[in-house]
Amino acid sequence: MTESTPRERADVGTYEDICAAAVRTTGLSAEYFEHSGRTDHEEGLRLLVEDLASPEAGLTPVGNYFHRSQVKSALVGRLMTQARLAEFPQHQDVRIERPIFVTGLVRTGTTALHRLLAADPAHQGLETWLTEFPQPRPPRETWEQDPVFNALQGAYRQHHVANPEFMGIHYMDATSVEECWRVLRQSGKSISFESLANVPRYSAWLAKQDWRDAYELHRRTLQLIGLNDTDKRWVLKNPSHLVALDALMEVYPDALVVVTHRDPVVSVASGCSLSAEATAGMSTTFVGETIGATQLEMLSRSWRSFRETGKRYDQAQFFDVDYRGFVEDPVGTVESIYAHFDIPWSDAARAEVARIDAESRSGSARPKHDYSLADYGLTEDQVRSEFE
Repeated sequence: MTESTPRERADVGTYEDICAAAVRTTGLSAEYFEHSGRTDHEEGLRLLVEDLASPEAGLTPVGNYFHRSQVKSALVGRLMTQARLAEFPQHQDVRIERPIFVTGLVRTGTTALHRLLAADPAHQGLETWLTEFPQPRPPRETWEQDPVFNALQGAYRQHHVANPEFMGIHYMDATSVEECWRVLRQSGKSISFESLANVPRYSAWLAKQDWRDAYELHRRTLQLIGLNDTDKRWVLKNPSHLVALDALMEVYPDALVVVTHRDPVVSVASGCSLSAEATAGMSTTFVGETIGATQLEMLSRSWRSFRETGKRYDQAQFFDVDYRGFVEDPVGTVESIYAHFDIPWSDAARAEVARIDAESRSGSARPKHDYSLADYGLTEDQVRSEFE
């Protein structure tokens, strides 16, 4: 089997089997699955594995391998995070002040805006490789000598070649600042699982959960990764912040929340296309109309939750960004966010934001995406009625 050949499995395996594989991979004790003496992650991940093995998920051999690897990655990340937290107890003294959280429906410009905000030399974000293998962020000039970094970077390069369509939708590599879901999923809670498979029982369970434990571990992970950069403001991003706003604000009471807005018809269609492209060939059921129905339900539920919950907090901590205005003037949009939250807008910040914006419009990072709502059995009226 060559590196580019899709890997396959006859089944996903059991939760216990995946836990054992994570322990073997890391060489760490299974005791590190506990966080502050708790194993809150187990209920959700166990239910997820059961759902993935069900007929509703309809996984193919390629899908079995992929989804098993996603659960295993969550468990590997949890083991490594707990081990590193124990190794660096001084992380507990790291202060996180007025972090910026970018959120919104999928495909509303959150990725581009997040990367521009993180470009400021006074800011820091979650680089992809550090969300996979949390540790105090090493100096940038040493990353190419790190075998873990090189392995992940090589995997992304290979993915670019094998999946050019997906990379045109959402470009990323090991150095990119990425979403928080790889950290949150360590607690068994992530809407990313719902975006990649038909898992109705897990979805119903997740919709009723209190996410505080996930955000408590999220905060400790930021303290760990930022141990060498304590003077920098954190800039985070994830659509799941919509459904977990109460937990986010409890753990980060001084959070600054930037919310992106776009026509929901376009957002839902684009989100469905992203799910379809990311999971092509992995399921016989998570296709077409099933993708449309599950993603519309999840996205509309997320938005309603945010709209209702957000009313309870100081509106000065929130800032709305219109997608069209952001596309027309990205740098000006970032400057307006700084002004609203009274964040210093330095010459260095302006220069880096402008540079990253220029880079994002060319080369492999240039967005390219074609999609149709009808491909997923949805109509404009149906989508709009869910977002009234």
